[in-house]
Amino acid sequence: MEARCVILDIGGVLEITPPTGGMQRWDEGLGLPAGSVDQQLDDVWQAGAIGTISVTEVRAEVGARLGLDAMQVETFIADLWTEYLGTPNVELIAYVRGLRSRCRLGILSNSFVGAREMETAMYQFDELVEEIVYSHEIGVCKPDARAFDMTCARLEVRPADCLFIDDYDVNIEAARAAGMQAHLFAGNEQTIARIAAHLDGAASLDNPHEAS
Repeated sequence: MEARCVILDIGGVLEITPPTGGMQRWDEGLGLPAGSVDQQLDDVWQAGAIGTISVTEVRAEVGARLGLDAMQVETFIADLWTEYLGTPNVELIAYVRGLRSRCRLGILSNSFVGAREMETAMYQFDELVEEIVYSHEIGVCKPDARAFDMTCARLEVRPADCLFIDDYDVNIEAARAAGMQAHLFAGNEQTIARIAAHLDGAASLDNPHEAS
């Protein structure tokens, strides 16, 4: 199927996600060296990103490894989601909402178990685009080529017809290697202009490798 398509990342693109210092505060509160909480839970974060652990199991591991009671675990999880969800990129979301009649729309996100439920409740991304592809649901993270292939398959589009938008260079390069055009998010103005150029059939002016 031939159709112009725009595929967006969530964190750092559709969501504004500056560091909140939540994990650092837990390090300090537990009297641990800086970075200890993340280090102790590193394999939990990795498992959550590819869906090999449940939300219930995440809570259990947090409590056991950090020595937290049930109430503390809930506070920890709340802090985790506060940083994960950030705030909505209102301008870009509004622009994308106006594109439904012009192109196929999708999301490809490196995520964490529970993200679909949380982001649907907070931001209704399921109403913004046709397909949301979460790493924790497909079992692979960007920049794995399979993530891009699965996204195109679900949207029934060719990679060459897709513009992928992300805030990490490694994912941009992976998208290009998968045959997509790609744009590194550095602000709304440039991104909206790049999407408009893509939908008008123009090659990117900011990177010659983005041309079809």
